Amino acid sequence: MAIEDRGFASMERSKQRHIASKGGKAAHQKGTAHEWTSEEARAAGRKGGLASHHPKSEEPAPPGDPESAVASTPDLEQMIGPNGVI
Repeated sequence: MAIEDRGFASMERSKQRHIASKGGKAAHQKGTAHEWTSEEARAAGRKGGLASHHPKSEEPAPPGDPESAVASTPDLEQMIGPNGVI
């Protein structure tokens, strides 16, 4: 049996939805399910949007990373001297 053939992710989508639906209904009956307010949903959406649209600038790039070479290359303005000559 291959790893791909095991677990929840390998099931048919309809079967996954059926099982997840049972879990959601049980949580609501038990009273432990979380129901989002519009403010909570708005804040979560804003946070997710910020995270997906802004690269992590605090983490240094690993050595040999092609993007780190671009980041370490001086700007054209820095390369041009006071006389406009490189």
